[in-house]
Amino acid sequence: MRLDPLLASAPTLLRGCAVAVRGGVGLLAPVAALCVGLCLAACVRSEAEENTAEGNLRALWTLIDTRYCFLDHKAEAVGLDWAAAYTRAASRLSPDMTNEQLFEVMADMLAELRDGHVNLFTAGNMARYWAWHEDYPRHFDEDLLRHYLGTDYRIAASVRYRILDDNVGYVRVPSFASGMGEGNLDEVMHYLRGCNGLIVDVRDNAGGELTTATRLAQRFTNERVLVGYIAHKTGPGHNDFSAPEPCHLDPSAGVRWQKRAVVLTNRSTYSAANAFVRDMKACARVVVLGDQTGGGSGMPYTSDLPNGWTVRFSACPMWDAAMQHIEFGIAPDVAVAQSSDDAAQLKDTLIEAARALLAASPQ
Repeated sequence: MRLDPLLASAPTLLRGCAVAVRGGVGLLAPVAALCVGLCLAACVRSEAEENTAEGNLRALWTLIDTRYCFLDHKAEAVGLDWAAAYTRAASRLSPDMTNEQLFEVMADMLAELRDGHVNLFTAGNMARYWAWHEDYPRHFDEDLLRHYLGTDYRIAASVRYRILDDNVGYVRVPSFASGMGEGNLDEVMHYLRGCNGLIVDVRDNAGGELTTATRLAQRFTNERVLVGYIAHKTGPGHNDFSAPEPCHLDPSAGVRWQKRAVVLTNRSTYSAANAFVRDMKACARVVVLGDQTGGGSGMPYTSDLPNGWTVRFSACPMWDAAMQHIEFGIAPDVAVAQSSDDAAQLKDTLIEAARALLAASPQ
């Protein structure tokens, strides 16, 4: 067993599992231990197969067949047949194929999983599946956003924010990948405290750290709320999972928002941002508006193939509070699409709809 991938993955793993840590601090919840157990099993190198085209393909297929967490869900939801995927891929192998050709075969097989958290890495390329957002309207335009933010907006860590002319606070969160400390959020909430309502824009937010997403969501609840569940694989069978562990969102000890809030989403709201939307839907006085999120609810881990290529895949499934899968996204409370007529007038339809909703019911 190679320990270097495990050691490299463990910090990110523990940060991700901290979604279940009370108040963002303290002892790790049992879910963290579950994920560590999975990491011990998943972050290893595949040594059983030979370093040949056939051996590497078989190692990749077996790894997904025994470790990937959504095979049965995707068989039911989108008709995935993982055995047939291997048959199609194996038929394309040849003894004299190049690494580039093998990479293409493997990438095509992995794409059948329809999972943005699944990647194949070589020294010179990365296989990826991006149809979860590329096949849908964006409903977001940076040029339109500049019309609202202007140039004198405030910046706190990765957050851009200002008070709009109707006394609605606007908070743009483009990513959860960079730091967003409690002090940053205290300043943002204090500055916007006099606003009639708040818009939190996570369109085109492709994720980052779950703990950062949780830290922001904790500003919108005054009580502990159940937001979802998480489990991990316990064996090679497609249904070999631990009992789902509950995930709770605890109120922040800092400044919390007490009025209505609207979260803006699109298909590029993914991974940790998808979890953020899940958590916000469990908070009182919060409405999600826009398009369905892109999904990405499986916590990703890595393993190596015999030829040294690295595979990333979803290994821990997450659900919402009703035990519904959120891998393919979360539907908004209010569906709104960007209007071309509005865009011609430099108006963001989703922001305008959020302002109208807050004006109609600010408390």
